[in-house]
Amino acid sequence: MTKDLTNADLENFQSAYEKTPCADVIARAVQENGVTAASKNFAAKANHDHVFSVEVETGKITNQKKSGRCWLFSTLNTLRQQVAKDLKVKDFEFSQNYDSFYDRLEKANMFYEKMIRLAERNDDDREYLFELDWGDEDGGQFANAAALINKYGLVPKSVMPETFVSENTSELNDVLNLKIKKDALEIRKMKKAGRTEEEMRAFKLEKMKEVYRMLVYAFGKPPVKFDFEYRDDDNQYHIDRNLTPKEFFDKYVHVDFSDYIDLTNAPDHEMYKHYSLSNQDYLFEGEHVTYVNVPIEELKAAVIAQLKSGKAVWFGCDVSKDMDRENGVLDTDLFKKGELFDIDLNLDKAGRLATRVGECSHAMAITGVDLVDDKPVKWKVENSWGEKNGNKGYFIMTDAWFDAYVYQAVVLKQFATDKQKEIAQTKPEPLKPWDSLG
Repeated sequence: MTKDLTNADLENFQSAYEKTPCADVIARAVQENGVTAASKNFAAKANHDHVFSVEVETGKITNQKKSGRCWLFSTLNTLRQQVAKDLKVKDFEFSQNYDSFYDRLEKANMFYEKMIRLAERNDDDREYLFELDWGDEDGGQFANAAALINKYGLVPKSVMPETFVSENTSELNDVLNLKIKKDALEIRKMKKAGRTEEEMRAFKLEKMKEVYRMLVYAFGKPPVKFDFEYRDDDNQYHIDRNLTPKEFFDKYVHVDFSDYIDLTNAPDHEMYKHYSLSNQDYLFEGEHVTYVNVPIEELKAAVIAQLKSGKAVWFGCDVSKDMDRENGVLDTDLFKKGELFDIDLNLDKAGRLATRVGECSHAMAITGVDLVDDKPVKWKVENSWGEKNGNKGYFIMTDAWFDAYVYQAVVLKQFATDKQKEIAQTKPEPLKPWDSLG
């Protein structure tokens, strides 16, 4: 038997195709409409009503537009809830652009530091190439947002509104990554020339001036002090003068990020273990990216407990799978692609992670759950894709979709079990940058 495909093989394939029932009918449907439309299961629509037994009060939906800032939007969406209640401003919104500025600045600094650390590595070294490829993009994690906010504070959206670039980041991503990767080559040349680490760090600081200038051009100059001026929902006027972003955070946002725990469900990893992903940390101080790996039922129990307390939950998932974006539906029964092609496409969660078919690609906030006999049936999700998708921006997530595609949820420790909290106190096992959880 040869390795190459032969004419006999091709004839066998064609013969098998011709024996497939309704093959030409199915082919015409797929060719004319595409795989997704041809496999859509309209019967699934029966379970997509927007009624939930537990709901958290939320404000107007936000819109990250053409940027990768879902992790930051979802963090700020969970934080604004209490501020909106305290101020009596239902649709209060933090400036995402303000923290985006420092996000990109800190990422550039960490990139340079990694290039200094890896300057002696071979050009084909796996870690060096991974970090080079990672560069300075606008994705992130809840822990990244926590570290940024602890260091730089927050401001209302009116103080530093969005710009064209903050809402459309691809052009900046291209030029910023070209710039820092060009600088990375200079750092390697300096190392080969025998220059000291301090000399390379001095070079870094000169280049950081250029990064800062680029970010001001793109996002605007971040405020040092500002007046917080607003009218509440009763039309009462308020002003709080001369605040720094840190003072604003401390005064109006009563949050201690050390009170949170990041629970993950990664069946390709050992359960009840504490893991860390240091390559995703880009502030040297503050919260770090760590996970406590637990069964999915435990993760859901913690989420439900927090929702019942009236607080939304930040979570990470693989949003592109089994999604109807226009109608805002996440449902494993939406499409029958396996039936369409008459093949077995079932791959469990561990298998998807192991093969990299599955990944944690998007962050949102869970703001409700529909419980029947104390069991979750569907979940209400606050997305950050504007009001045109879903029910004015809110999505429905079935419980089966939660099981299959939700990988992490950040909850207050008071809603975690004693065992989970004990694990979180242990030294985390470091994961490689290219781990399936990365």
